[in-house]
Amino acid sequence: MKLIIQIPCFNEADQLPQTLADLPREVAGFDLVEVLVIDDGSTDETVAVARAHGVEHLVRLTNNKGLAAGFQAGIDTALKLGADVIVNTDADNQYYGGDIPRLVQPILEGRADMVVGDREVTGIDHFSPLKKTLQRLGSWVVRQASSTSVPDTTSGFRAYNREAAIQMLVVSKFTYTLETIIQAGKLLVAVDHVPIRTNPKTRESRLFPSMSAYVRRNAVSIFRIYAQYEPLRVFWSLALVIGLGAFAVWVRFAVAYAEGNGKGHVQSLILGAVLFIAAVVLWALGVIGDLLAAQRVMTQKTFERVRRIELEIGVAPSHYEPGDAATAAENAHAPRPASGESEPAPGAGDATGQEPAREEALRL
Repeated sequence: MKLIIQIPCFNEADQLPQTLADLPREVAGFDLVEVLVIDDGSTDETVAVARAHGVEHLVRLTNNKGLAAGFQAGIDTALKLGADVIVNTDADNQYYGGDIPRLVQPILEGRADMVVGDREVTGIDHFSPLKKTLQRLGSWVVRQASSTSVPDTTSGFRAYNREAAIQMLVVSKFTYTLETIIQAGKLLVAVDHVPIRTNPKTRESRLFPSMSAYVRRNAVSIFRIYAQYEPLRVFWSLALVIGLGAFAVWVRFAVAYAEGNGKGHVQSLILGAVLFIAAVVLWALGVIGDLLAAQRVMTQKTFERVRRIELEIGVAPSHYEPGDAATAAENAHAPRPASGESEPAPGAGDATGQEPAREEALRL
């Protein structure tokens, strides 16, 4: 059993040493514990610091693509490196690394495919009362949207088993936390949560410039993600509300007309017609969205199948480099495969069983 701890990073040279120092290098139930750092286009010494502290694996994105893209790149690489369980944590040392054994325990016991660390935000001193209230409110909304019981939906301290990781597909450009929970709930992935500890604050968050921006972006993300999975419910609910508004306006006009004052309320008749047309458009959008949702499900299944084929035939992860300097230097001076020969992917098996597996996978 292999556990890979992935850490998305963007200019985290100052915080990364403490984060790495707190990570356990042995966890009960696993034969190997390795660390993967995803460098999201950092301009400081993040990569050098990671290598100096013995990180086994690196993914170096060419430019800053955002947290969600870094998370997805890490999941893809960890799977191709043979991870049985993947733990995601933040580079700013927000989460206490010593709680990783607690985080993965439900997976080891077979009770969950995905586990989210609950920070128990009401007890975090550096969170303001407003932030605590918004966290609880936002988590409640996500629980309703995802049909899960996760109390801290914005926590980035999570664990995935191999099957859950294979199914994860993040399309958001802002953050992966909300999307993956809603996606897991809709894909019927078994989701659990455990209480975890946090460390003192080291720096301000870089995901949002202000509290209002945080609320706005998360609200848009929740609506967008939920609408992808439940378009009929979203658009038909809006159509019903606006349709009832149109009906109410028309009733007002009918009452005025019955009293002989219809000419003075023609505006109500026009407004009702506009609202009715808007309701019909929303109803039609719900139907179209439902058809697109069916296409999205097929796309998701295709993505999952392609990922399984890539894992079977040993496709190398993108932007991958060995973490420690000695291995990197050895690979840099190693002879390249001759023309027509292929170089095996990191973590892949030997060439003896690879070609039959490739041919078998391509026949699927």
